[in-house]
Amino acid sequence: MQKIFKEVNSLDQRCYKEFKLSEDLLMENAANSMANFILNKFDKGSKILIVSGNGNNGADGIALARTLFGDFNIELYIPFGTKTNMSKIQLERANKIGIKPVDMISDNYNIVVECLFGSGFNKPISDEVLNIISKLNNLKAYKIACDFPVIPFSADTTITMGALKNGLFLDYMKDFTGEIIVGNLGISRQIYEINTNYFLLESCDMKLPFRTKLDSHKGSYGHLAVIVGDKKGAGIIACEAGFTFGAGLVTAITKATNLPLHIMQSEEIPKNTTALALGMGLGEQLEDRFINNDLPKIIDADMFYQTSIIKILSQSNIVLTPHPKEFCSLLKICDLEDITIEELQNNRFKYVNKFCEQYPNVVLLLKGANVLIGHNEKIFINTFGTAKLSFGGSGDVLSGLIGSLLAQQYTPLESAITASLAHTLASINYALNDYSMKPQDLIDEIRKL
Repeated sequence: MQKIFKEVNSLDQRCYKEFKLSEDLLMENAANSMANFILNKFDKGSKILIVSGNGNNGADGIALARTLFGDFNIELYIPFGTKTNMSKIQLERANKIGIKPVDMISDNYNIVVECLFGSGFNKPISDEVLNIISKLNNLKAYKIACDFPVIPFSADTTITMGALKNGLFLDYMKDFTGEIIVGNLGISRQIYEINTNYFLLESCDMKLPFRTKLDSHKGSYGHLAVIVGDKKGAGIIACEAGFTFGAGLVTAITKATNLPLHIMQSEEIPKNTTALALGMGLGEQLEDRFINNDLPKIIDADMFYQTSIIKILSQSNIVLTPHPKEFCSLLKICDLEDITIEELQNNRFKYVNKFCEQYPNVVLLLKGANVLIGHNEKIFINTFGTAKLSFGGSGDVLSGLIGSLLAQQYTPLESAITASLAHTLASINYALNDYSMKPQDLIDEIRKL
């Protein structure tokens, strides 16, 4: 996994003070990082439009123009002039080698580089900027964002400087960042980065439940019990996913219903149960007998609208998997916040942190375009999700995966991380069109991981 930071200004300041690396030197290396990407990907002579703002992000763009000038056909557009000392210095340097900024955007570029504001920008976007971004988006060119794309600039690649930033992984950013690359500032990330509580998950963080012990039996791999509610399909999907992900035994807690032959059925929690999944398609108020026990639990869906969930939050070995609407309900029940879904989505890290501070023993998995997994003071981000997963039953599959790992004695955090990665990576592997996936298709892809 990779480190992520709320802000990097303090990391830059550390470079200036501890390592005697000047602002100018970091800026030159930022420009070189973008230049190297372009040199390795595109033919020399390609026509490049660089759009620079009046601050230091714009200065990065001006330095990039100077670095590529001569090897590429460069047009530098600076619609708001230069304001900071470094942007003025960089423009003077560019002028010295013959670069003269253009006063308009044409329509025949191979590459567009947006260097307007960067990650520190926190003001409303003006109509003039939105008009520029609209023109850039309409260009048939490969689009690169410097450090942080200005919404709604749709980048194919974002080259973020020095380290990854939290803001790049908000749900609404996923349609604008494209591939995210960290630009080197003249110092290794091992040195530039410091301790953090935010982490980007990678595929290698997935620890699948492979069976390496030969002397084993079905009881060696746990027993998952799934509470099947009014909407029985949700619980049955979770049962299927749990069985597929390694649980030795899976029991549906339900009255008479048609079940796959390998799924057992009972109206009571079996005595040898090692994990419990509840909430999927529940519909009704859950009986206390399903709550008041010490079993590891995966909690989903309808449980986030029931006040009885407060009893569960005081227990150990709990994983919660709400989507945004459900999380807003949970925050209100816990008397932490009363917010809209929009407020949550604009501040996902803030509210996950707030919940985890209140319930440090619980693992929270907040669903979304990018999944946030919070535990105690740390947040882990899974960016592998795709639009293929936007179907009814997707979350039920995830619940079954987590429940299966809990039953196999994974910790709640390990269960959430590995199940979430398996869930999303399996969706990427689905080869048919992106609107056709069903729960069983996803389960079938998980079998192939």
